[in-house]
Amino acid sequence: MLARDFRHAAWEHLRGNWGTMALCTLILSLIMGACGAMTIFVVGGLAGILLGGAMLLGFATLTLTTARGVAPRLEQLFDGFRNFTSALVLNILIWIFVLLWSILFIIPGIVMSYAYSMSWFILADNPDMPATEARKRSIAMMRGNKWRLFCLDFSFIGWMLLCVLTLGILTFWIMPYVQTARAEFYQDLLAREYAARTAMNGQPPQDAAPEQDTAAEQYAAPEQDTAPAAAEQDAPAQIEAPAAGPTDGTGPEPDDKADGTDGAQ
Repeated sequence: MLARDFRHAAWEHLRGNWGTMALCTLILSLIMGACGAMTIFVVGGLAGILLGGAMLLGFATLTLTTARGVAPRLEQLFDGFRNFTSALVLNILIWIFVLLWSILFIIPGIVMSYAYSMSWFILADNPDMPATEARKRSIAMMRGNKWRLFCLDFSFIGWMLLCVLTLGILTFWIMPYVQTARAEFYQDLLAREYAARTAMNGQPPQDAAPEQDTAAEQYAAPEQDTAPAAAEQDAPAQIEAPAAGPTDGTGPEPDDKADGTDGAQ
């Protein structure tokens, strides 16, 4: 799939859900913005660290659910607090590793930020997975796919310019658009991973199917009844024995209606 395919899929899944997603983005921006504004105080920086992971995980859950064809709900933005510890640890780990790589040079920091980019979706799909495992799995999934994701992000450059022209107002619609497109990208990576493991094993592995949360299971197509109806089965034709004629050999002529023709009198 190309960048335009992910954008198109995201646009279709956001149809009818723009209002909810824009409101969630506004709430997220207000909370994180308030924490950022108080960074000069200890409480502001601490609040940003504590709330950041849970809010990012909730927003990832929101966009992933949307990408799977399920209508998003406002309360899903706060689902990350159900897995608060893992979200906090993952946020700290990503922040530290990206910072360390950026100290070497800015380019390695950008590269590693793309390597960790699927961590939030992975944790949203696997709430019982440790944060370190989610980060490592993201690195494995993004191996050979960082450039593809970069091209997807770069394809939004026109929308980003429009955000500047509208003084940031359009951001509340563009941000969920970008993140839903990234969720579509994650879905594609899951499909590729599943196909690769299937080809390696010769048959679909038991544990390799893409994992979906409970809400997204509604997106699955209903099963079709393949059992044939008994009434549709062809019953064998029964042949009736001809009635016996009189013993004097002068019985009536055979009924010509059996072969569809009128008998001559």
